[in-house]
Amino acid sequence: MNCQKLSNPSMDKKKKRKHTGNWNKVKEEASMDKKKNHRSKSILEILPLELIHRILLRVPIRHLARLRCVSKLWCSLISDPDFAELHFHHSPAATNACFIMKNDTMADLIYLDDNDASQKEVCPPFQKKPPSGFLVVGSCRGFILFHRDPHFLVVWNPLTGSSKRISYSHIVHRSKPHGSRIPYGVYLHGFGYDSSQDDYLLLVAWRDCKRQYHLDCFSLRTNSWINLDAAVPKLVGFVGSNCYHSCGLFFNGAFHWVPNFRDAIVIFDLKEMTFSTISAPEQLSCSYPSLALLGGCLALSTPNDDCLNTDVWVMKEYKVHSSWTLYQIPCEDFKPLCLSSNRDIIGRGYTSCGKKGYFIYNVRGDLLKHFKNLNLCYQRPFPFHETATVYTESLLTLPSDIKDNDNKKKMKKEIGHQVHHDYF
Repeated sequence: MNCQKLSNPSMDKKKKRKHTGNWNKVKEEASMDKKKNHRSKSILEILPLELIHRILLRVPIRHLARLRCVSKLWCSLISDPDFAELHFHHSPAATNACFIMKNDTMADLIYLDDNDASQKEVCPPFQKKPPSGFLVVGSCRGFILFHRDPHFLVVWNPLTGSSKRISYSHIVHRSKPHGSRIPYGVYLHGFGYDSSQDDYLLLVAWRDCKRQYHLDCFSLRTNSWINLDAAVPKLVGFVGSNCYHSCGLFFNGAFHWVPNFRDAIVIFDLKEMTFSTISAPEQLSCSYPSLALLGGCLALSTPNDDCLNTDVWVMKEYKVHSSWTLYQIPCEDFKPLCLSSNRDIIGRGYTSCGKKGYFIYNVRGDLLKHFKNLNLCYQRPFPFHETATVYTESLLTLPSDIKDNDNKKKMKKEIGHQVHHDYF
């Protein structure tokens, strides 16, 4: 006789509940273990280093400074000079700003784009005691150049905070009998980059007590002054002025200045080490035009004779006089800064109806945007004193000395060892 074991329905339900409960507990513990294991994984086990590198190259520059705090790996990647160079050239989100001195110790960074604007107060690295007489005399690849009469120059990256002070002692020594300063205070400044040498160059043209002009160049790579054997044309000077400063615009491997009259743009070519000129438009209406770079083209701006508009002359083909093109902006005193992503003109100034601040106009002269929420700090400076410059943010560093260059490969090897032990 076969015997069958009869099941107890109540016991089956208890076992089922117990099994279900155990299974849920197992799944919960597995999930917790998975999360725990995920947290302990190296970033390289989650994403390849090459992919992380590509992602960071597409991050806007202002966010990268904060992302260095995420991990040692990210800090190493973002701080690497090669990464900074790649980001500066290939980032789709370049950040332009207007850097303007508010007073002797404080400055504003004005960020402008097609739809929005913001402002940040910064403190340049001058001295502990409040200095006086600092002028903005140029910008290049994320660095701003300041001049303080008669002692020194300062190169500064506002984003990274790195800076370098450069003494005029080499020039002052040659300017005797005046001894402690360059006589007459007549200067042309230029600040540019020599890609063939990976070097930043500071150019200073100055006049001695015999009213003879000299041209000196400071190399940030060699940390030394060089006297350039180039004839400085007399037209760059301003006879009778005791305080003349002109900031050179670096473009196409050359420095460009607008002298105190309207006939020409003065050029100094870094490669050829020679001066030349570009004729300004014959119809230029003012003796003190401003020079700007708009979308890769040289531009001259000057108030119109009617005192109600600003003429903006754009040279669409470099050194081709017939390519000068006139655009009229209905703004009484308008200083072009840069072009927006839509190729509209961004600038600062004030209108005849009392509006002042930062504006965006299209090439037809239509007002597209007036940024009212920004403190203008707008002054009408003496024509030969620069108070502002267009600045492009970067993480670039100044050229290293020979010892740092020798250690560069060693640092990269150390970074390679670190990434295998780097955790969030």
